Amino acid sequence: MSQVRLLGARHSPYVQRAKWALNLKGVEYEYLEQDLLKKGPVLVQCNPIYKRVPVLIHGGKFIAESFIIVEYLDETWETSPLLPRDPYQRAMARFWAKFAEEKFADVMRQVVISDGENQEKEVKNAKEALEILEGELKGNKFFGGENVGFVDIIFGSFISVCLDVMEEVGCVKVFDSQKFPSLAKWNEDFLEIPAIKETLPEREHMVRYFSRSRRFNLAMVAKKKRGKLLDV
Repeated sequence: MSQVRLLGARHSPYVQRAKWALNLKGVEYEYLEQDLLKKGPVLVQCNPIYKRVPVLIHGGKFIAESFIIVEYLDETWETSPLLPRDPYQRAMARFWAKFAEEKFADVMRQVVISDGENQEKEVKNAKEALEILEGELKGNKFFGGENVGFVDIIFGSFISVCLDVMEEVGCVKVFDSQKFPSLAKWNEDFLEIPAIKETLPEREHMVRYFSRSRRFNLAMVAKKKRGKLLDV
């Protein structure tokens, strides 16, 4: 049995972060696909609080949440560092990773499951975040400089894995390569890295997953609206 195992789901951009960090570090691991609808006993045992993926198992210890997993891997395996060693630069990397998560990734999730004015508002927010991230690249190849780092992994898990799928499913356009040329070039370079592209999920599977998510959430919103009308 492998000393390092990863519990994941192939549609999850958060799981991609853990896979990429493991690959970039050259860590051998066993991947265990999880059924998130049934919540099997292994997942419940390893992540009893949230019962979601990813979960890293290392030496019999369980580490959950993608941010924490990536940092744990970086601290445990010194090869190919993902976070700067300088305290200030390290803090800035964490800041921009958090920004990418809250102002872009979380917003794109809302874009997929909303429509009308709510969706238009979220699309505007996502574009504003991209404008800021475009400026933050500052002519660098990656957010981490010449090498892929923490911010690239966090941001890339959405823009490089599922943004075009989210745009298709949500019937919107968020990313314009002409408007964001630095990010477009960054994405091309990012996806050319073997450790990144060898674990990319199948696009058709991603489309099915986000389509189901959109249908379910829009149906729930419509049901709540009907309930409110009946209460009047």
